[in-house]
Amino acid sequence: MQFDLHSLWNETLAFAADYKLLTSAVIVILFLALQRLVLRLIRMRSRRKGEDRRHTLNLLEQISNGLLFIILIMVWSSEIQSLAISIAAFMVAIVIAMREFIQCFLGFIYYLGAKPFRVGDWVQINQAVGEVVEMDWAKTALLEVDPDNYTYTGKHVYVPNNQLVTQVVRNLNFLRRYNLHKFSLTTEAKVNPYSLLPAFVARAKAHCEFYRDVAERYKGLIERHLDVEFIHIDPTISVETNELAHNVVTIELFCPTDAAHDLQQKISADWMNLWYKALAEHESAAGSETSAG
Repeated sequence: MQFDLHSLWNETLAFAADYKLLTSAVIVILFLALQRLVLRLIRMRSRRKGEDRRHTLNLLEQISNGLLFIILIMVWSSEIQSLAISIAAFMVAIVIAMREFIQCFLGFIYYLGAKPFRVGDWVQINQAVGEVVEMDWAKTALLEVDPDNYTYTGKHVYVPNNQLVTQVVRNLNFLRRYNLHKFSLTTEAKVNPYSLLPAFVARAKAHCEFYRDVAERYKGLIERHLDVEFIHIDPTISVETNELAHNVVTIELFCPTDAAHDLQQKISADWMNLWYKALAEHESAAGSETSAG
């Protein structure tokens, strides 16, 4: 029995060596069928349990594709060796021509080692901001997010992996649910803004009260992970002047990402109502003094 198995194995190897194209086709078909079956089973299991396994699926798919590539190289090793010898004189030119692809592959290797983010995270790579939806050895695919109002734009951004090494990569995942939202309001310097601050601060705090308990817990989670305290639950409000001598009121909120735009509109409306009311009173008082004079 042992002899028969040994002979069968040798015959299989001899057949594979003689018919490499057919062998490669069979390996690719069987490998891809097995890969799809395994990925489908993982997806079905993750749906039943309600888990997000996109990162695992993406990583497993890339590793299996790499394994298939290595197997095909082993099948065609003799031909590849002969080809490599025959084009040795052109290797420098080939490396220069494929420089960008080599850098992208090295960027993917860096990602596997450093793990700066994973599929499903919000990241900023250079000027691109979005959710990582897919990654392979050449590129990272992002579902673009508008950094001003934190909503999906519906566009996909494809970032070459070489930028993972050459550009700044910011992981925004901890600010995906809650973020530090900052905006400014500019008005003419006709009214003392500090006289309006007590009422304005009270109204801003009232708008933020509905999420305070959850924000406290999320604040603790972020600061424990980053090992630094930098988040204020209450709105932070400051007053400055710009180069045109106008008053600039800056408001910074730690708030739910999906509520940032609505909060900005409500707080802006409060400030404008207070400012126009104070301006009307100021003009009325000035008119009374003119009439009396």
